[in-house]
Amino acid sequence: MAKDHGSSIKDDEQYEALRDDGMSKEKAARIANSDRSSTGAKGGSSPAYEDWSKDDLYDKAKEVGIDGRSDMSKDELIEALRNH
Repeated sequence: MAKDHGSSIKDDEQYEALRDDGMSKEKAARIANSDRSSTGAKGGSSPAYEDWSKDDLYDKAKEVGIDGRSDMSKDELIEALRNH
């Protein structure tokens, strides 16, 4: 049986499964609290991170608060943004 995480987590079972898979608490909570009827819907159209310049990736990493971004390569910035 899933542990009760209080009213802050809508789907305790899914949250625990995501955490067991190594996902951060923040990301697992976002997914577990999402509306499943709309999570599969595609969002806006944005180019893939691979098509962004390193400067643009750096700016986005700065915007979302990724630590250590100044020492990261383009590939590392992409990975950090995808896993944030």
